[in-house]
Amino acid sequence: MNLSMSIGPIVSLIAGVLILAMPRLLNYIVAIYLILIGLVGLFGVSGIRI
Repeated sequence: MNLSMSIGPIVSLIAGVLILAMPRLLNYIVAIYLILIGLVGLFGVSGIRI
């Protein structure tokens, strides 16, 4: 069995759960998510598979 998942959906799922649990964290979660996606886009971390 080969199990490979990309990091985008995992981060989105964790962020969604945190937003549901603590709505005041929405601004921070969105900011961190956008920063991470921007860094991945700039530096091309396509070789990393979890």
